Amino acid sequence: MSGSKLNVLEFSNPAIRTLHLSWVAFFLSFLLWFSHAPLMVFIKEAFDLSSQQIKALLILNIALTIPARIVVGMLVDKFGPRLIFSGLLVISSFFCWGFAFATSYEMLALFRFLGGFVGAGFVIGIRLVSEWFPARQVGMAEGIYGGWGNFGSAAGAMTLPSLALLFGGDDGWRYAMALTGCFTLCYGIFFYFKARNTPKGSTYFKPKRSGGLEVTSKGDLYFYLLMNIPMYIALAVLAWKLSPANLGLLDELATNILYGVLLLLFVFQTSQIWKVNKDHLKQGVPDIEKYSFKQVAILDWAYFVTFGSELAVVSMLPLFFMETFDLSAVTAGLLAAGFAFMNLVARPGGGWLSDKLGRKKTLSILIAGLTVGYMVLSQINSSWFIPLAVIATMCCSFFVQAGEGAVFAMVPLVKRRMTGQVAGMAGAYGNVGGVTFLTVLSFVDSSVFFMVIAASAALCFVFVQFLDEPSGHMAEILPDGTVELIDVV
Repeated sequence: MSGSKLNVLEFSNPAIRTLHLSWVAFFLSFLLWFSHAPLMVFIKEAFDLSSQQIKALLILNIALTIPARIVVGMLVDKFGPRLIFSGLLVISSFFCWGFAFATSYEMLALFRFLGGFVGAGFVIGIRLVSEWFPARQVGMAEGIYGGWGNFGSAAGAMTLPSLALLFGGDDGWRYAMALTGCFTLCYGIFFYFKARNTPKGSTYFKPKRSGGLEVTSKGDLYFYLLMNIPMYIALAVLAWKLSPANLGLLDELATNILYGVLLLLFVFQTSQIWKVNKDHLKQGVPDIEKYSFKQVAILDWAYFVTFGSELAVVSMLPLFFMETFDLSAVTAGLLAAGFAFMNLVARPGGGWLSDKLGRKKTLSILIAGLTVGYMVLSQINSSWFIPLAVIATMCCSFFVQAGEGAVFAMVPLVKRRMTGQVAGMAGAYGNVGGVTFLTVLSFVDSSVFFMVIAASAALCFVFVQFLDEPSGHMAEILPDGTVELIDVV
């Protein structure tokens, strides 16, 4: 591995081995997170579920991921990715088994909600990979980590139904799902013994305080507090979807209690953020340690429109193809799978472009491309030639997922000791985007849905123009007070 080249087959290189350890861990976390989706036909039959109950399970699957990514980001920065990733995989395997061997719908709902915890695994590898690769390679490395790991959901869709049929009988789906839990548990233990937080001789920088991001100006503190509000709004929307006014999984009392809990959590988090920042802001932050929270906020919104739209579109695209072109469910699913398959090349491609062309320029180009892409998708109707519609979908998908790679090519370059928290907040905003766009879809048709995403992306393009291109170094302080400068170009 020399210069800016990255050879993924150079297994003698510890950094490359760490990259492979990381993406496989992320692959398994995504496989586990979405293992229910391809098996839903079996689950529906086993429990005689209504369409409303199935929708509730899909909502519960992403509900916990929003706060989990924030919390896990803090834990990673404090305790290191080796311990946290291992712990997450091991604990999540038990949630998987709880769902696989549930005997009632209430148990299914509980373990699907808890299973959303594994979706926080993504942010752990972002910090780990950034420790092992220099700035000139980090975009490509993070893109490989995200793109190849993200393929776990598609791999599950291709293999789990066949595995369930191979086991056979009414409980075949249970054994197929439980097997993914076994793989995850074993790999979690393996990861603990094989992974290392940093290269030999390197320092793992930790935040000075826990409970929230350390910001470096009072203006940034108020900006940070403001940026937390959309996450709680998204969680409130999920609660509303489960309420008697919508899916009816919760009664009115339980819904109101949930709203109250979210309010208390918001107040608590606000107090923690204030506690973390009040003292050092009062004393003043040395110029060498300052960073702009504006960078974090713009990356959050960029991930809102990239990963957020991916979550929403992947959920609706098979049905969209089926209804638009009067296709069978199997054919529509295969055609729609092209959107997820692009992850294998698009996300690493976005990271590579970011390394080569610059962070701001690459993200601007990709956000503009996905804006146009979604505008094109909004025009698809039954008169279109089906292969042309599939090509349009895959082209749009390239810009979406390359944009995700470009976002996380820049996340590790904001502030090293808080990379987990920055990644956690951006990752949470991706889920907020998914909730937002799926909520929009529940009120409008597909054409308007795509146009809303395009309009959101156009607005995000404007935000991206206010990004500062990383340059020079970021400073971190060693325990003995020595300043270490880390290249960001």
